[in-house]
Amino acid sequence: MRLCRHKKTPVLVSRTRIRVRFSETDAMGIVWHGNYAKFFEDGREHFGSEYGIAYDQVLAAGYTIPVVEMTCSYRKSLVFGDEIVVETGYVPTDAAKIQLEYAIYRASDNELMASGTTVQVFLDTEGHLQLTNPDFYQEWKRKWNII
Repeated sequence: MRLCRHKKTPVLVSRTRIRVRFSETDAMGIVWHGNYAKFFEDGREHFGSEYGIAYDQVLAAGYTIPVVEMTCSYRKSLVFGDEIVVETGYVPTDAAKIQLEYAIYRASDNELMASGTTVQVFLDTEGHLQLTNPDFYQEWKRKWNII
């Protein structure tokens, strides 16, 4: 990852490729700004699948992890047909949350098009905020030597 907004460097990084669809562009022919949140989501899903912390695994453990904060810095415009690489990096923290950073590159020239962050928190099945890391998450962090 080229950009790091947090004091810690991402310790796990995944990359996924996406082709920009026509439905993701606006009347000016560029990707509508709100679709970058979807690209971040695609990155989160790929990261979860690659590193064993996918949404269905979190649900099976009895939790949800809603996004409570998101940033996005737009550098250059994407257009229909662009192939992009979404780089998703896990930023370690002791707090009961998941911090991820994103960098979106145009695949043809590796140009940085956008970057951002998300923060997700743990809620139990009744919707209560968890102030400590759930056991399954602690185990996941140990598996990847993050603790």
